[in-house]
Amino acid sequence: MIDCIWIQKLHSLGLLSGSLLLSDTFQQLRTYYYHHLHLVEQSARYSNKMQKALRLMNIRLDVVLNDITGQSGMAVIEAILAGRRAPEHLVSLVSQRVKKSRQEIADALQGWWREELLFELRASLDFYLLYERKIKECDQIIETFLVKYAPEVEVSMDEKKQLKTNRKRAGKHAPGFNLSHLAYQYFQTDLFAISGISYNAVLCLLTSLGHDIHKFPTAKSFACWLGLVPNNKISGGKVISNRTPSGKNQIAKALRHAANSIGNQKDHELTPFFKRIAFKKGRLAAIIATARKLAVIIWNMIIKAEPYQKSQVELSNEKQKAMKLKHLDKKLHALQLTKEELEKLFLKHSLSVT
Repeated sequence: MIDCIWIQKLHSLGLLSGSLLLSDTFQQLRTYYYHHLHLVEQSARYSNKMQKALRLMNIRLDVVLNDITGQSGMAVIEAILAGRRAPEHLVSLVSQRVKKSRQEIADALQGWWREELLFELRASLDFYLLYERKIKECDQIIETFLVKYAPEVEVSMDEKKQLKTNRKRAGKHAPGFNLSHLAYQYFQTDLFAISGISYNAVLCLLTSLGHDIHKFPTAKSFACWLGLVPNNKISGGKVISNRTPSGKNQIAKALRHAANSIGNQKDHELTPFFKRIAFKKGRLAAIIATARKLAVIIWNMIIKAEPYQKSQVELSNEKQKAMKLKHLDKKLHALQLTKEELEKLFLKHSLSVT
């Protein structure tokens, strides 16, 4: 029998589950979002080219400023291209809020001027400004589309206050519209209550999936669709491979970025889980496992209408800590250490901590 006929027969008998097909609305939104990602990548590319041209002319603006495309950086670049290149004049264009001293800034802005590099700097600046303008246009189209198809949901005053409280710090290319309010209208929950979730992660989830997340019957199926669970290959009752499947799911990519930022934090409620997996299997496995946990939390918040309970995550961490202490107590009891050996061990541990 031909494979396609066999697959069609299995599907007609209900033995195969159908693939996820997004509705027309979210297929359009996803196209807009992917184009937005492309524009951001191109903008960053020409920002790097500007930094390279300045560095080759010995202008270390990247040492003085965290972002050369900020207000101070753009003022300095435009002055250089306009021919006003005296270090004293360039220093006066830098904001007083910059931590570097005026002398350090002046030293970083002394270089030699080469025509070919100035030409490259001018061209890169023009392309950068073009892409920044197109990013804003794309944001406006996405906002118009989201507002047009947003379900009518009444938000109480307490919920509005909570949305303002959970507002994240906006990044450079964060959407210019009220994303937290629109996401609440679509999902009926505040995803920004999860510390570590960025604007980009919520925007990616909203434009790439939206209402269609209800098509996943369980959190496990949602995490599996994202490619965040091991792909167990079993032969003869033995697991011969359990590597996570590769893929380019943008939602999974955004969640991995969020998981990576959680791993760099000290006081996040999911940091103990991240460190526990990283200690056993490495940082890459910890990023994937934490991203899967975030996917499960998001599914439960949207489908089951469960608000994010930070205390429950902390309680789970306390249970893990209690289990570790119990296991450690059993090990110490099995070693049958004397009182002097225990005191020596605790003294050595306290010295290493201090």
